Amino acid sequence: MTKLILILAAQILLAAAVASSEDFARTMNQEHLGLPKKEKLTHLRFYWQDSSKGPKPSSLMIQQPVSNSSFGSVTMMDDPLTLDVLRNSTVVGQAQGIYAGAAQGEVGYLMVMNFAFKTGKYNGSTIAILGRNTVFSKVREMPVVGRSGMFRFARGYVEARSMPSDFTAGKVTVQYNCYVFHY
Repeated sequence: MTKLILILAAQILLAAAVASSEDFARTMNQEHLGLPKKEKLTHLRFYWQDSSKGPKPSSLMIQQPVSNSSFGSVTMMDDPLTLDVLRNSTVVGQAQGIYAGAAQGEVGYLMVMNFAFKTGKYNGSTIAILGRNTVFSKVREMPVVGRSGMFRFARGYVEARSMPSDFTAGKVTVQYNCYVFHY
């Protein structure tokens, strides 16, 4: 009798598990999340200020390259994002993440970073970038793959353009233009 009760209980639990596994997703009305029906397109422009040398670098190589190129290098960053090309201009956020030498025949990096905004209505919001950055190309395009805060549910891309930089001093400036559809 006990064996029969155990078998019936196991069958009931299995049936409940199968039923609930089909109910894990549902279509929602976006108004339940407070999202308006229309998306807007926002263009953000700022300057990524990378500094790998000096008393307080904003990036640090944690893996040396495996050859004379940048291939195999891994660098962690917490770079300021400024309103102007000048390093001492207003900081609007930080670029936090990793760039890794991922190309053998050219200087190309895998960029994995969050633009974390610190000011204005975007304070606390982020845009996540994941893409290929061939640094000697005039314009590089990378996708927006995630976001939070004001940019929740957003999609888009960024364009990166190198500015005149002082490589000897370890200072690199890149203009980022972000195009983001969001609610």
